[in-house]
Amino acid sequence: MTEKVFYTDTYLQKLKANITQIDGAWLEFDKSIFYPTGGGQPCDTGELKSKTGDSYRIVATEKSEKSDNIRHQLDNDNHDLKSGDEVELILDWERRYKHMKMHTCMHLLGSLIPVPVTGGSVGAEKSRLDFDLGDHQINKEDLTSEINKLIEAGHDLTIGSITDGELDANPDLVRTMSVQPPRGSGTIRMVQIAEIDYQPCGGTHLKNTAEIGPVRIKKIENKGKRNRRVHIVFD
Repeated sequence: MTEKVFYTDTYLQKLKANITQIDGAWLEFDKSIFYPTGGGQPCDTGELKSKTGDSYRIVATEKSEKSDNIRHQLDNDNHDLKSGDEVELILDWERRYKHMKMHTCMHLLGSLIPVPVTGGSVGAEKSRLDFDLGDHQINKEDLTSEINKLIEAGHDLTIGSITDGELDANPDLVRTMSVQPPRGSGTIRMVQIAEIDYQPCGGTHLKNTAEIGPVRIKKIENKGKRNRRVHIVFD
């Protein structure tokens, strides 16, 4: 199983790791700081440096279908890397940090619109959340003002966990209708923004909302009789 260092230290930008599996351009390591695509958040990209000084681009990261490992795709399979080799993994940090800002910001946005979330997508420059709005009313100006107040207040984030049974007893903790938290391991990862938001989430997040900086609700789209899509960008 790949040790998911991107959970224990979301700010770590470089890591020494050992190759455990090679399949052409796809590599697995004993540990990784690269987040795999999932939960609406894109995968991390970056660089691999071998002990011989060779450098390779990591262009995609995904969860293995056969195990609890993480696969990393190099930009080509023309390499002489071997299982057991120690390498250095280096994140495209600016891109990852923007994903952390946006994902944390989307939790704030969801807290301001108390209806079910029907979908979402995290991006480095813009993101969106879809809401089953019903009769609830929203507008760009009010949301922009309210979310920036939450950001500027500097609320801390904490990571915890609950059991499958505890989640079953509190189904309202799951806000997103289209994505259910993974079960089977016995515990479910929870992200909490004190007194604002508490929900299952497998993404990477900031330590404090103030790190997000100013944002703006760019537009609100009508995506059906009840569904509204809210777009958010850095201001």
